[in-house]
Amino acid sequence: MDRTDRKLLALLQEDCTLSIAQLAEQVGLSATPCWKRIQRLETEGIIERRVALVNPELVGLGLTVFVAIEAGDHSPEWLERFATAVATMPEVMEAHRMAGDVDYMLRVVTTDLRSYDAFYKRLITAVGPKNVSSRMSMERVKATTALPLPPAEMKTAR
Repeated sequence: MDRTDRKLLALLQEDCTLSIAQLAEQVGLSATPCWKRIQRLETEGIIERRVALVNPELVGLGLTVFVAIEAGDHSPEWLERFATAVATMPEVMEAHRMAGDVDYMLRVVTTDLRSYDAFYKRLITAVGPKNVSSRMSMERVKATTALPLPPAEMKTAR
């Protein structure tokens, strides 16, 4: 990836509704080479998809909970059961396997405390964790989906 690819990615992360002509103008290309670069970035999996970002509070999803999970069992069967369970729970926005004192961290978005409690009960029934610790977000101070792209000179892992 060169500087032009990175500039395209930065622009698309901020507004993927920009036309090819607008993108091309901002990166100093004509439309066809610009479109071909975007197609290559998609084919290579660098651009995974293009989506609309929805304000959770404005659609009634006012509660964000960070859920730390300690697994009592580290068998492949438990790990598969856990992965399958969280994949089927729409409230789970992100699930990360962690290093440190917890095994997994989830970001859960739901309507309110009552709906979180229902989610919590489904989660512990499905996977039987050793320990679950929930932290409620009081205020979203920063939220972005734009990755801080390293300079073109740096090598990226593939």
